[in-house]
Amino acid sequence: MPGPFVHRIDPIIAELGGVYFWWYGLSYSLGFLCVYLWFRRRRARLAMSSQEVLSITLYLGIGVLLGGRFVEIVFYEPSYYAAHPSQIPAYWLGGMATHGLLLGGTLGTLLYCLRNGRSILAIADELAIPVAWIMGVGRLGNFIDGQIAGAVTDVWWAVQFPDLEGFRHPVVLYDGLKNLLLIPFLMWLSKLRLPRGVVFAHFVFWYAFLRIFVDFFREYRVEAFGLDTGQWINVSMAIIGLVLMAWCYRHGRRRAEVVVEERSKSPAPVRLLWAQRAGFAFLLLFSLTMPSDWTQDIPARYGERHPGLSYSWLYPRIEERVPERINDGRDEASEGAGRETP
Repeated sequence: MPGPFVHRIDPIIAELGGVYFWWYGLSYSLGFLCVYLWFRRRRARLAMSSQEVLSITLYLGIGVLLGGRFVEIVFYEPSYYAAHPSQIPAYWLGGMATHGLLLGGTLGTLLYCLRNGRSILAIADELAIPVAWIMGVGRLGNFIDGQIAGAVTDVWWAVQFPDLEGFRHPVVLYDGLKNLLLIPFLMWLSKLRLPRGVVFAHFVFWYAFLRIFVDFFREYRVEAFGLDTGQWINVSMAIIGLVLMAWCYRHGRRRAEVVVEERSKSPAPVRLLWAQRAGFAFLLLFSLTMPSDWTQDIPARYGERHPGLSYSWLYPRIEERVPERINDGRDEASEGAGRETP
């Protein structure tokens, strides 16, 4: 039986012209690519053109990037960004909140449906499976980066995370496995004759409900009624999923197999299609530049695992600080290194 694992994984894939590409960012690129390939595979069933497949992927991808950044800045690092507003667009310094990714992706998809006359619940059902994949692969990116360390433990699969003392539960892998295991369940549901929206409602409920138990292995700071902000978000999402599920079962009369709609739109101009392709390629490449789920001094944080990492105008020095999203009683250095995304 293998012993505990000491985390020394290099988080950088490559460097080009002073810009670093990260395994964490690759998880976003793979997620967006999965959404695109999924809708390409299902476009005949959804009566989607190639242009529409690119369009919904861009709406969702941009929504994810904006939502994750917005929640991070407004809820988790407000005082830092109030003092450094010029770094708000600096995705390459880190700073993305998981629940913000879900919120932004939902709003982006909603905007796409409203602008294109699509059934919101039907599209949401289609998105449930690739989103579960995104959330699973994203957690692998978190692990490679060395983020989201759990409580100290002596189990044989424990991990000693960078800059943290003791061996800890790899809760980020627990959560990633949970998300990936949802995929076969959701695929089974998608084959049943269920009202529109039910598959998506199941995803929202099970994602949040199971995460409540996963997060018991983390070291949250208790804030209200024995729960941290992240746990309250989990509970709220689970309740929303149940309410949506009940509503869809009661009011969803049209079955999933009648998603196909007659659409007589004229083909999109070739110029627009090429612009969308260029935008999609940029989305995938830009995502690779994101190093972490919270804003940090890149050379100081990763220099030991990637020799040669140096300061530049892209990667400036960032002063040491106690992260605002968690304060579980550890010292500042440990707390900063193991800071956790709700």
